[in-house]
Amino acid sequence: MVNKLYPDAASALEGLLFDGMHLCAGGFGLCGIPERLIDAIRDSGVRDLTIASNNAGVDGEGLGKLLRTRQVRKMISSYVGENKEFERQYLAGELEVEFCPQGTLAERCRAGGAGIPGFYTRTGVGTAVAEGKEVKSFDGQDYILERGIFADVAVIKGWKADESGNLIFRKTARNFNQPMATAAKICVAEVEEVVPTGSLDPDAIHLPGIYVKRMIVGAPYDKKIEFRTVRQREAV
Repeated sequence: MVNKLYPDAASALEGLLFDGMHLCAGGFGLCGIPERLIDAIRDSGVRDLTIASNNAGVDGEGLGKLLRTRQVRKMISSYVGENKEFERQYLAGELEVEFCPQGTLAERCRAGGAGIPGFYTRTGVGTAVAEGKEVKSFDGQDYILERGIFADVAVIKGWKADESGNLIFRKTARNFNQPMATAAKICVAEVEEVVPTGSLDPDAIHLPGIYVKRMIVGAPYDKKIEFRTVRQREAV
């Protein structure tokens, strides 16, 4: 059996990173993001990255760390409203942004992983999203052509994996991790726990190990909250 488990994030990414590369990154906000791998990408100093991710983290957390160090050239994203540095760089013309509807982004990654170079969707027809894209009519309705996404490397976060790389995501942390994992030549996963091969129920596996080339154990984690909302105490 091939040993997919590496001692740390830096060694798991060794030989994979280069300037100008295209990355897919799982996560939604701060939920299910590959924290250790993002830190290792930052520390590597690789630059001019194109990153496909639902969002760019928040200021100083997640992919926001790579924005702060100016290592990102282009973001392909759906939701970026919680990151002031993202906004500043975009408005200043320092960061190229390809906005993509959330469902379309997920399907573009799924399509890339399935070997589908493009697909037609009604989402975005008649809006700025459709600018410069082919429009085709099916049954009297207009659809726009969206390209599949296939990157050099995908970095994802899982909950539990076995030694073969079969992987389970935990609840909402599944989010974009699953489609991103298949949409790259090499998928590197960080997980909270690794168990012996055969320990996981085959019916419970979300991502087959054939997609996972390298793994690290990233635990323990601090559970970060983007917006902490508390209920005011009622007057006694």
